[in-house]
Order: sequence, then C-alpha cells, then structure tokens
Amino acid sequence: MDSAITPSLWAATAPPAPASGALPAGEHHADIAVIGGGYTGLACALNLAQGGADVALIEAREIGWGASGRNNGQVIPCLSRADPDRILAAYGTEQGEALIRLVRDSASLVFDLIREHGIDCEAVQRGWVQPAHSRARYDGIVRVRHAEWARRGAPVDLLDRDATAAITGSRYWHGAWRNLSGGHLNPLAYVRGLASAALAVGARVYTHTAAAGIATAGEAWRISTPQGSLVARRVVIATNAYSDQLWPGLARTVVPVPSYQMATEPLSKALRQAILPSDSALSDTHGDLYFCRFDARGRLVTGGALVFDVGYEDRLKRLIGARLQTLFPQLGEVRFDNIWQGDIGMTADGLPHVHRLADGVYAWVGCNGRGVALATALGGVLADAARGVPASGLPVAFVPLAPIAAHALVKRLARLMLLVYRWRDARD
Repeated sequence: MDSAITPSLWAATAPPAPASGALPAGEHHADIAVIGGGYTGLACALNLAQGGADVALIEAREIGWGASGRNNGQVIPCLSRADPDRILAAYGTEQGEALIRLVRDSASLVFDLIREHGIDCEAVQRGWVQPAHSRARYDGIVRVRHAEWARRGAPVDLLDRDATAAITGSRYWHGAWRNLSGGHLNPLAYVRGLASAALAVGARVYTHTAAAGIATAGEAWRISTPQGSLVARRVVIATNAYSDQLWPGLARTVVPVPSYQMATEPLSKALRQAILPSDSALSDTHGDLYFCRFDARGRLVTGGALVFDVGYEDRLKRLIGARLQTLFPQLGEVRFDNIWQGDIGMTADGLPHVHRLADGVYAWVGCNGRGVALATALGGVLADAARGVPASGLPVAFVPLAPIAAHALVKRLARLMLLVYRWRDARD
C-alpha cells in the first residue's frame, strides 16, 4: 500500500511534518514502545516523554497517514452513540463518571495542548453544535443530551429554532444543543504538531517502519519490523481502524467504515458571514450525518457516506451539493475542489474499547466518529497505563477482546446500514 499522505485539503494546507526516518537496522531498546503515529500514539508518546520516560514510536507510513490526517477536523467532546446515562449503565457509577469526565474535558485538552506547544493547525474553539433535523430528534436526542451533559458540568446550552438559525445561518433545523468547548482544526496539521512536540521533549519517532510482529523477549516485548527490532518492557498499540493482524483478534473487534470528506471552493465574504457565522463546527442528528465547518480560507468542509464506491466523486458532488443547497439556499451552485476518504473505527456497542492485551501491552479501538478529542484524551490514559498506573486509577475500564462474529462479512455489509439510517431519518 502506498505510504504517501492521501491528497486532500489538509495535505495541501498543513505545515510539513517534522523530519523523521525509518528505524535503523539492528536491535533498539526503549522503556515504552508505541505503535501508530496518529492522535493517540503521539499524545501518548508526548505525555510519556514529558514525564521522563524513554519512549519510541513507530509508524508504518507517514505521520497522520490514517484517520488522524483524513477526518473532518471537528473537535467534539461527546460520544456519538453513548450519552452519560448509558455510559453509567455500561461501566457503573465510579468508572462511568470517570469516563464521562474524560470525554467532557477532551476538547479542552486538545486546545490546551495546541496552545501549550504552539501547534499551527487553524485551531478554532468556538463550539460544536448538534442541531435536530426533526421535532422528534429534538425532543428525543437533543434535549436529552443537553440535560445529561449539563448535569455533569459541561459548558452546554440548549437552542430553540431561532437561536439555532442565528448560529448556523439556516432555518432547516428545529433546534440544537451546543458545547462551547468544542471547535475545529486542520487535523493533519494537528497530528504533525503533536509529532513535533513529542520530538521536542525527547521521544523518538520513526516513520516507514511497519510492526510485523510482537513476541515476548524475557520480561520485555520485541516488536519486529522490516528494518530492525524494538524491545520495550511495555507496548501501546494505537492503530484503531487501521489495526491489522499484529495482535490476534484485535482487528476483528472494530469495523472500519469509509467516510468521505469534501471541501467547496472558497466562498465569498458575504456567504462566509451568512453561513455558520459563529464559526462553530456542526454535525446534526441524521443517521446519514449532515456535517460541516469552515476552514481558514473560507471553504466549507463537509462530506458524506455512500453504500457503493462506483463513480463516487460525481455522485458525492451531486448528493452533497444538493444537501448543502437544502441547508443553505443562499449558497446557490456548489463547487467542490477537494474530495478524499478515510476509515472510521466503529464498535458494535458504540463505546471505545480499551484493552490490556497482556502484561505490559495496551491498546484501544473505536473512535466511532469522535476521533480528534477522544483519541487525544485516550493517549494520556494509555500513557498512564504504560507507566504503571493501576487499572483502578484510570478513567476507563479495560475490557476483554470480543471479536465480532463473522467479522469479514460484517465489514462488507456495514455500509448497508446506511440504508437503514436513511430510512429512519425519512420517518422523522
């Protein structure tokens, strides 16, 4: 597979990645090895190196090659399919409230890291808004989510139809809830900035270094690569939707689902002031999600999903162009100049799965469309686990691997669920 960064708006506009190279030949040692150069891996390596650990990170391709460099760049401090009360039901009061606090503060963590390390990534922290496309979704989702997060101290507000129109520039939606700690950024620039920050505090970062296997080496673990090997007492696997067969069963616990991202040509100043004038990030209550935000050059960055890939560029331009005209009639004809794709890591229960795979080996999967904030926050959690913090002191519970039955078939059929989502959306 090609190791180059996928062509995208982000690849065209992000500052260059810091200089890095492959792991040299021979055997190398570290206190902790991290596999995966995305948000989780680099946030983990940064955290560990700041604490004085000798940490080495390996990435099979380029920094941000996977979902971390390809997503929409929305920084969202909630889970997509699990609100606080459901988290409590899944994990119990003590562990559930700890995870809720982690998710609640995840967007603020991202923007704090950006400010602390001076990361140049077009970061805008002016809130994330979830408007309801029907009255039923307003009452059944928006009001409930607002109430549950408000009880946990999140900086949220509930918006009626007029207030929603004022901050979105559209009267399409029936109302919304908003979290003011959220926002948006250039995701590839952000992950490259995390790499620069990790290098600056002493982490070793190797690219074009694919992990071919993990085996015990006395009381440590040996990660084999085509160039050499890396031996460490503890290992963090941070590959999410791009997990392969590195650890038995891990890849079969998550379903990678393609998501397309698109950017319009730069809009006029008048349109820029009329659409999303608050400069917030937006993703609504459709199952077939409607989402958008602006970049620093006035492009509306949006996207969508398809059941089949055949002729995807022309089909997406028609589908998403018509969608934007419905949401924002003032747009007129919509022209796109960037289309790209990445995989979202979906779990069957909609929850992130954090694993202690063996003594000293940790992993997680399941961003479920909330990768920027959640993956960054979990980088710190996995850093604590790797430095020896006991499970009782972590804000997430380790769960056993639970491979999805008929995983290969589920991967093929997953996109058919889009038809179910569209049917449900139409019913409302």
